[in-house]
Amino acid sequence: MRILLLSALLAASACSPATGPAPMPVVAAPTMPAFSYEVVATYPHDPKAFTQGLLIQDGQLWESTGQEGTSWVRKVDLKTGAVQQEHVIDPQYFGEGMVVWDDRVITLTWRHQKGFILDKETLAKEGEWTYQGEGWGLTRDDMQIYMSDGTHQIRKLDPTTLQETGRIDVTMNGQPVAKLNELEFVKGEIWANVFETDRIVRINPATGKVTGVLLLRNLLTPAERQKTDVLNGIAWDKANDRLYVTGKLWPKLFEIKVTDPMVGATP
Repeated sequence: MRILLLSALLAASACSPATGPAPMPVVAAPTMPAFSYEVVATYPHDPKAFTQGLLIQDGQLWESTGQEGTSWVRKVDLKTGAVQQEHVIDPQYFGEGMVVWDDRVITLTWRHQKGFILDKETLAKEGEWTYQGEGWGLTRDDMQIYMSDGTHQIRKLDPTTLQETGRIDVTMNGQPVAKLNELEFVKGEIWANVFETDRIVRINPATGKVTGVLLLRNLLTPAERQKTDVLNGIAWDKANDRLYVTGKLWPKLFEIKVTDPMVGATP
């Protein structure tokens, strides 16, 4: 009898519903659009230029470079790569990004916590300005200037006083995106090179969220890449809707067309 009673209790227990916590549903990881490119045209680029800033305004290509003793701000002929006009930065400074605002060219230095203000036409030095921390990249929209400092934050600057007015925390799938480098404002988005990668992230300036990643692998041949440094430099020709990219010590500057997101690509 005891054996029959024990068997009945075991059977009832096996048929009763589980009292432990229900298993958590499996949630798929968020995806991020990964865009590729097509090369439209290739132009010569000074292989001695350690590119830190790149932009096109009113049809003029501008470039700023880095490293102590080889830091310049230049007007460059796009088609030939020839230097049309140049301002040499004091050799004690490591030059960084630049932006043009009205009749001024505003530049950064890496760790000296100061930048220079140049006359747009003559490139003569007109003044200096200061900021806290490191200076990496600059860009602008119609209202303000944006500055990167090597972190996941982008600073907002008043274009007249160059005082900081706020910061944007840049995230991708909820995680900070550090080492934001050269910047360009493209069709309402901030595009940023990510230092030591072949990636450009596209950032919503209102939220700081990355909306897509542009993968720029294999622009140079393996032989060319051995003699160069990292991808850095984005210039958008707003008037003609053309996009240009290059890198530090690269022998070429590329006009590219962004293509549709790649299936299965990893940003």
